[in-house]
Amino acid sequence: MTAVVTSQSQHREAEEIFDPGSFRDPGGRVFELDGHVLRTVNRQLADDFGWVQASGLLDALADAGKCVRTAETRLAHAAQFPSAWKVLESERVPYITYPYEWTFAALKRAALFHLDLHLEVLGRGGNLIDASAYNVQFRGAAPVFIDVLSLRRYRDGEVWAGHRQFCEQFLNPLLLRACLGIPHNAWYRGALEGIRSAELLPLLRLRHKASWSVLMHLVAPEMLARSAVAGRVAQDRVAARAALPKKSLVAMLQGLRRFISALRPARARPSQWADYAIDNTYAVEEAERKRAVVQGFVERARPARVLDLGCNTGEYAELMLRAGASSAVGLEADPQAAEQAFERAANGRLDFLPLVMDAANASPSQGWRNAERPSFAERARFDAVVALAFEHHLAIGRNVPLAQVIAWIVEFAPRGLIEFVPKGDPTIRRMLALRDLPLEDYSESSFRSLLAARARITREDRISATGRTLFAFERA
Repeated sequence: MTAVVTSQSQHREAEEIFDPGSFRDPGGRVFELDGHVLRTVNRQLADDFGWVQASGLLDALADAGKCVRTAETRLAHAAQFPSAWKVLESERVPYITYPYEWTFAALKRAALFHLDLHLEVLGRGGNLIDASAYNVQFRGAAPVFIDVLSLRRYRDGEVWAGHRQFCEQFLNPLLLRACLGIPHNAWYRGALEGIRSAELLPLLRLRHKASWSVLMHLVAPEMLARSAVAGRVAQDRVAARAALPKKSLVAMLQGLRRFISALRPARARPSQWADYAIDNTYAVEEAERKRAVVQGFVERARPARVLDLGCNTGEYAELMLRAGASSAVGLEADPQAAEQAFERAANGRLDFLPLVMDAANASPSQGWRNAERPSFAERARFDAVVALAFEHHLAIGRNVPLAQVIAWIVEFAPRGLIEFVPKGDPTIRRMLALRDLPLEDYSESSFRSLLAARARITREDRISATGRTLFAFERA
């Protein structure tokens, strides 16, 4: 534990308020009190972190939007941690996400951001001691660094301690998609520390391994590690080989940056949902009617944060932001559709972050004591939820009872907009073409009744000739 308190009761109270995911950092712990994000700093970091503060590095990075703004707190909470060298307060990141929820483009952008940050810090006389992807978060599609205790003063010949971590949490997941066309999300979610080189290398083809960057960052370190374990190479020789001058470290980071910049997702199978915005069952006037209803909902509600369930390529998320929503987070099960949504957010500089996530299997609580990485539902704090052409994918496509679908959606926000798709709609007829599924309980009247039991229906707008209807609600 970072902050040693003066009594057993204080010890228990401090443990209860620390963020369950911050235990890994020996230099300090993160906690939240009264809406403030605070961090203890151990006395062992007095020299290094004192230099970071005095150098102006924190302010320079914060001014450039690259790091959360952090300063010593003047709050009374600091008195609860008398043995901490300092207690800092950091600005809040709007929504915490994890690399196993990111698109390929988001992970690539985060990787390049981390390398650029490392290079800038080196240029200012500092260093980054680790390379955890979890230390990067997003404001919309823009990355931001959150772990200020990873910053240190640079020492000559210092090894890049985070090299292996960078490979496992950034490079290897990107290579999985770029070389093999396999999205990283499921594997990464099942292995929170990333994808090990020893597991990825057997899957790569010879032409992939012939790449200088793959040889240097995956093949050679893995061979050296195996030799050390087998006793063929002495551990002190491995450590000596790891030390390198600053110019070599800079060259390594720059070379890795060039390599990652050129990575592209391998050709994947055609995606039905990536083309949904232009290939759907709406007539032109029906699509315009739907857009008008969504825009009107947002203009009336003026939500600060919107959750867009089944965000597809982000068309409606962009519409909602233009209509007055401050920010949006999207869920999309199809990686290619989510990829297009992220590109839309990045190119338009939208405060919109689409995540690759199957709503029927959303991110669970994981890690140490099932609390280190909270579930999507635990992190979800939204002012409005919008579920367009979505509920039938769970109720019909995944056999989730309609009552549970509605209850799950309504829990996310005090108000929202849900599109009901009736049985006679062409989309549902296609879904049922090869399935014999009883739908006695799936009807508009049943939907209305179930929603009314959970919330107050404030408006109904029929938007298509087939009976698609948008239901606006406010939670009771």
